[in-house]
Amino acid sequence: MFGFFKSKIKEKIISIGSPIKGKLISIKNVNDPTFAEEILGKGFAVIPAEGRAVAPVDGIINIVFETKHAISMTSNEGAEILIHIGLDTVNLKGEHFTTFVQPEQSVKKGDLLLEFDMEAIKTAGYDVTTPIIICNPDSFKNIDIVAEKEVELNEEVMQLILSWMSQMIMK
Repeated sequence: MFGFFKSKIKEKIISIGSPIKGKLISIKNVNDPTFAEEILGKGFAVIPAEGRAVAPVDGIINIVFETKHAISMTSNEGAEILIHIGLDTVNLKGEHFTTFVQPEQSVKKGDLLLEFDMEAIKTAGYDVTTPIIICNPDSFKNIDIVAEKEVELNEEVMQLILSWMSQMIMK
């Protein structure tokens, strides 16, 4: 019965760009179990080559953490994305971070979200590996991530295939 409706809906693919220039690694190789065990969701991480993060998709900023180390946003298609600069960098209490967006702000793919002083963060004893997490992975039929490699800002690194049921709910 539902096969008829399913066949009428084309799969919607959401392309996610890398918000950070650097070396893309598997989320499972991040030295933090909250990310490596995918407790917050599925994703990837980037070891930054420079201290700036841009919007990986068009969407809306949900949260700019008070400590400026992380930003949460939702793509126009409904993907909930967390960009978390470094590991345990919440302890820096905003030092070495500058944000350029605020909650409820619309952003376009490539817009500057934040800058961070990588060397100062490393000198303070923190790992700058940056997890990028899809916090609502169950909304997607499939999540494909490219293999480990060097990536440029906004180079496509992930594709989300929206499940047909999620498409029906979003309409």
